[in-house]
Amino acid sequence: MSLHDQVAAAFAQDGWLSRAEPHFRPRAGQTEMAMAVAQTIEDGGVLVVEAGTGVGKTFSYLVPALLSGQRVLVSTATKALQDQLYLRDLPRLVQALGLPLRVARLKGRSSYVCLHRLGLVHQSKVPLDPQVLRAVARVQDWSRGTRSGDLAELPGLAENSTVAALVTSTKDNCVGSSCAHWEQCHVNTARAQALQADVCVVNHHLFFADMEVRDSGVAQLLPTAGVVVIDEAHQLNETGIQFAGWVLGTRQLQSYIKDVLADVTLHARGLADWMQLLGQLEHALNEWRAVGAGIAPGSRLRWLGAAPEGVSDKAWRGGLHAVGQSLRALLLVLAKVAETAHALVALYERGARLLSQLASFAQPVPDDAVRWLEVTRLHLRLMESPLTIAHLMRAHMQPQEADDPAPQPSKAWVFTSATLGDDEDLRWFTETCGLRQAQVLRVDSPFDYASQAVLYVPEDIPEPAQQVAHSAAVAQLAGDGAAALGGRTLVLTTTLKALGAIGQQLQQRFGLLEPMDVLVQGQGPKHVLMERFRAGTLHGRGCILVASSTFWEGVDIPGDALQLVVIDKLPFPPPDDPLVEARSRQMEMLGRSPFADYMLPEACMALKQGAGRLIRRETDQGILVVADARLRTKAYGKRLVAALPPMQRIGTQEAWQQALLQLVQGSAPVLSIPASTRNEDDTSKDLG
Repeated sequence: MSLHDQVAAAFAQDGWLSRAEPHFRPRAGQTEMAMAVAQTIEDGGVLVVEAGTGVGKTFSYLVPALLSGQRVLVSTATKALQDQLYLRDLPRLVQALGLPLRVARLKGRSSYVCLHRLGLVHQSKVPLDPQVLRAVARVQDWSRGTRSGDLAELPGLAENSTVAALVTSTKDNCVGSSCAHWEQCHVNTARAQALQADVCVVNHHLFFADMEVRDSGVAQLLPTAGVVVIDEAHQLNETGIQFAGWVLGTRQLQSYIKDVLADVTLHARGLADWMQLLGQLEHALNEWRAVGAGIAPGSRLRWLGAAPEGVSDKAWRGGLHAVGQSLRALLLVLAKVAETAHALVALYERGARLLSQLASFAQPVPDDAVRWLEVTRLHLRLMESPLTIAHLMRAHMQPQEADDPAPQPSKAWVFTSATLGDDEDLRWFTETCGLRQAQVLRVDSPFDYASQAVLYVPEDIPEPAQQVAHSAAVAQLAGDGAAALGGRTLVLTTTLKALGAIGQQLQQRFGLLEPMDVLVQGQGPKHVLMERFRAGTLHGRGCILVASSTFWEGVDIPGDALQLVVIDKLPFPPPDDPLVEARSRQMEMLGRSPFADYMLPEACMALKQGAGRLIRRETDQGILVVADARLRTKAYGKRLVAALPPMQRIGTQEAWQQALLQLVQGSAPVLSIPASTRNEDDTSKDLG
């Protein structure tokens, strides 16, 4: 039986999935996507699929991939989604399909406890906070029984906690095969399992590490996979840019000085004048850092020429040169000493990488990259990023042979997400990732948005440029909606300034005496905020969540816990961001419009992601508010509305109140609006 026939049988009305999964129901869109994936696996090549919310894209790519008999690599955006695939979706499907497959999950070093680093905590000469020491003791107790070493298994330990940094390793501080715990190393064990598995689940960060860093063992994953699936592919470009770019900060160099001092004191005391060498480097670093003394903290300076804008070329080049010379002098001595003190080899290699990065920033900015300087109160951060990952992806997907100028990929590549573009060709995604020749498929969501939700664009909302008045109006509107619904409201902001203003006003309105909890991003761990919000009404108290950044996507709140999503304004990229400026200049050089071909598609995708938080199941109902009059008044508003799910659109205060009332009464907010209350742009129509 061909793969095509096997997949068709799996998704049939009485097929394998329906017999094994009690809640499985065949969906035309899901089956269409699965058959397209099967065809790509059989033929080889690249498939890009935008699968709307509710399609069930995970089963659509996993079933044909698992049935193919080929080695499969699945990459997704976050560790949380990685865990969901590994712990829930894959075990269910492997069992349902009766396949004896080995499944593994591989994360980066920072996810696994390092037994060597854990043992060093109590040897630190720097006194540690008692609370930190108690947390370390919890990690030690847990480490004696864990098999995976994955810190995500330890309840209550935040991923970015101080303790996590103390008990995990990095490529710089790993001591390698000389480690006493090398045989029991959880990172090595996870890598070995990944290399032996039939299906391996990674995240996008590790996917690019596999492509670019070529770390020991990990680099074998991608070449040996016959099927590569990139889920949540809309995040691929931004993740790839982080890996393909350069970041060098004065904090990194200071940390290196500190580590050199500690290691040479232990392994090479008296073998060189370390204090003089390190003192020269630290002096040069302080002099260079002083170049940014007159620049406001938080500034991001364009860097088009020899030095960042607003910084003296002579002072900048002199400072960079002095740091480079001092670092080189230290490395020359380290190289000689490391011949006998082998423990210093890793320290030398780390310094050599820093020197190489420093040298790259002394060169002119590449044509296809953007460079800028970030200034904080105490440090400088030198940043360089490519504008897209197109060259990187093409190089790894289509390795060119000398006698074959245009080879085709031999393996199957599947890229999928709920939002990949606002046109039929999905150019927003395919161009940035260098996939112009890919087969493209768009599968619409099965949800009936026209009968489940409405889009409210207020008529009398202040312009976003009036920041204070606009944030106040958004807070008032969100508060009114939450008061009527008993909470169930998610407010998504485009800036941290708006986040603070709206959150503060809502918290003032709903004090402790009101039956409402107002949660604000940054005032607690994300998972804690989400757990409270998903709980809905708790002990008679409703819930409002005000959030920005990561809450715009990847947040799944089905059911009545969320019935109102308020987006404060259209999410255009910030025009003063160095990366945005560089991409805009690139568009102009190509004779294209930066606004129409870059900024507007970016806003469409971000708006689509935010709106996607509202309806997550066939039975969900709710109101989406976009508190930005430009959606009604500007010509480009039609393109933005077209990117949204096809909801009924309303604009009057009366229609808003009626929609709220219907939600409160348990019915859908869709209205039958008299002609006298319609907007001039025919807001009562269902828009597609």
